[in-house]
Amino acid sequence: MKTVRLTAAQAMVRYLANQMNEHGETYIAGVWAIFGHGNVAGIGEALYGVRDQLPTYRGQNEQSMAHAAIAYSKQLRRRRAMAVTSSIGPGAANMVTAAALAHVNRLPVLLIPGDVFANRGPDPVLQQLEDFGDGTMSVNDCFKPVSRYFDRITRPEQLLTALPRAMRTMTDPADCGPVTLAFCQDVQAEAYDYPESFFEKRVWRQRRPEPDAAEFEAAIAALKAAKNPVIVAGGGVHFSGATETLKAFSEKHGIPVVETQAGKSVLAWDHPLNFGAVGVTGTGCANIVAENADLVFGVGTRFQDFTTGSWALFKNPARKILALNVQPYDSAKHDAIALTADAKVGLERLSAALGDTVFPAPDTDLKNAWFARADAVTAAPKDGNALPTDMQVIGAVQRASRDNTVVMCAAGTMPGELHQLWKAKLPLSYHMEYGFSCMGYEIAGGLGIKMAEPDRDVVVMVGDGSYMMMNSELATAVAMGVKITVVITDNRGYGCINRLQMGTGGAEFNNLYAHTNVNPIAIDFAAHAASMGADARKVSSIAELEEALEAAREATAPTVIVIDTDPYPTPEAGGFWWDVAVPEVSARREVNEARTRYEAALKERR
Repeated sequence: MKTVRLTAAQAMVRYLANQMNEHGETYIAGVWAIFGHGNVAGIGEALYGVRDQLPTYRGQNEQSMAHAAIAYSKQLRRRRAMAVTSSIGPGAANMVTAAALAHVNRLPVLLIPGDVFANRGPDPVLQQLEDFGDGTMSVNDCFKPVSRYFDRITRPEQLLTALPRAMRTMTDPADCGPVTLAFCQDVQAEAYDYPESFFEKRVWRQRRPEPDAAEFEAAIAALKAAKNPVIVAGGGVHFSGATETLKAFSEKHGIPVVETQAGKSVLAWDHPLNFGAVGVTGTGCANIVAENADLVFGVGTRFQDFTTGSWALFKNPARKILALNVQPYDSAKHDAIALTADAKVGLERLSAALGDTVFPAPDTDLKNAWFARADAVTAAPKDGNALPTDMQVIGAVQRASRDNTVVMCAAGTMPGELHQLWKAKLPLSYHMEYGFSCMGYEIAGGLGIKMAEPDRDVVVMVGDGSYMMMNSELATAVAMGVKITVVITDNRGYGCINRLQMGTGGAEFNNLYAHTNVNPIAIDFAAHAASMGADARKVSSIAELEEALEAAREATAPTVIVIDTDPYPTPEAGGFWWDVAVPEVSARREVNEARTRYEAALKERR
């Protein structure tokens, strides 16, 4: 057996550079790195040696680097992924939030934090978290509950088993998620005679599990027995590459489609069978269809509470749940009729078995009425001096966008209103991180999306609250020459949570700057963005916003546009109840009234 002598870090990066997907691309597209104590000497030296095959990108924050990597993979339907390496201690701990985000959203990312010395010679080493009762513990153990696969590399030869396990996890459609390889810093620098065969190119193909025969028979029986089914399309439709298959299935059998946050854009917004967003942030027409459905057919969805209206949305007394999902955990939720299979394969098999079965056409007047109302709230204001709403900002961005534009967001007011109002024309033109709804994902995520698809316009919608939490990768976008457009809606605080606080009977408290009992805050976001190298300006009206968006299309650098918005208005139509527990006892009349409404709503849950 021929061998080659390499350090463990050199072996790891050489291995990663030779793992391919079925499209002939390197699966790990690059490595995000902030070097420090714990990874600069070992992993840093190794990455330098393969920089022409496996590019290294430098970010400003470990969490946001990982966000960029995760968004990159999501936009490419998990076809490729990135790695992220950090120092020991705080650098590693910074990535835990991003690991949780990837875990919730079933997205692959390879996290490689530095770790303590395996030989314990300098114990305790700088930044080491000492556990008084467990000598094997380090801060990296925090990654265990938020990783699909976790390993600690304490000997160089452990890579021979750990790396293939990591690749299997990231490329498996059912187990897909974050992998953490905590890499002891002394081991990174230790040499070992690795088999040359370990570094041969390997292709990892997407598995497409076929339906189980008994599950398939039950699924067909449920569909044939239904009178008015609805398809709830989730992110798994995108990941499976099943958008055209779903379209053909829906058209052939006349079944309306409603979309989750992750599933939005599986069908063009104006397709006659696409009734739009479903659930808490859903359209009026989609929720009516969902309420009346006797069979709720989930395809690639994990039935999150925003999708199901905290399981109060599906009101038909006869309703059943049919769940087509590649992950058995998701297909069996809430006593569903489980069909565990790849979404594309499952839909193809179901369609063939259904033959010419066609269900009654849905009422298209519902959809027409909804979009008439949506167009009214997104139209430019007649009073140009009025403080614009977030809905009007969405309308301006929509009018300035092209079919290939990707609009993205993650948290705050915009996710709900974009879910309801945005008209997505092409698949993956809507990118929302709403599994973890992580404030701070937006700018880093926009960077990752643009790196994944350089030919698409990327518009990042972010509130001032999220911008304040994590904006540093704007400087990275400038440095890398990655052009994105960032629209900051400044409602002077956490407007979304302030409305939720009011809606549950609470007093306005500690959310908007005006209610925080501190000196008044007035942040010049345009000046801040400009200081990082972006083309930045503040606009005072929707008309000026539209002009700035048109100009941004021709810009060569990242563009930031800031606009003040009214923190209170929301779309009056659409939406659905969401279970947010209201205190049983309060001195506030408003809270007691909200509790009465809450108890009444609980009775609707099934």
